[in-house]
Amino acid sequence: MAAKAISSPVPVEWYPTLAVVMVSVGLMLTASFFIYEATTSRRNRSLTKEIVTASIASVFLGFGSLFVLLASGVYV
Repeated sequence: MAAKAISSPVPVEWYPTLAVVMVSVGLMLTASFFIYEATTSRRNRSLTKEIVTASIASVFLGFGSLFVLLASGVYV
């Protein structure tokens, strides 16, 4: 029985588009986080909102970086 080749669940043609979209969304969420931190007083800040915003931005930037590497030919 021959081994099956490993293939990507995402078409290779989508890598550049996914990279741009995910990095853009991640940067917008990061900017939103920084604006929230700079404009809200210490008493009115919400730890939950900060953690959620930072976590979602981190996920988008992480996957965006992965797709940037894949789009440029660095297969990790």
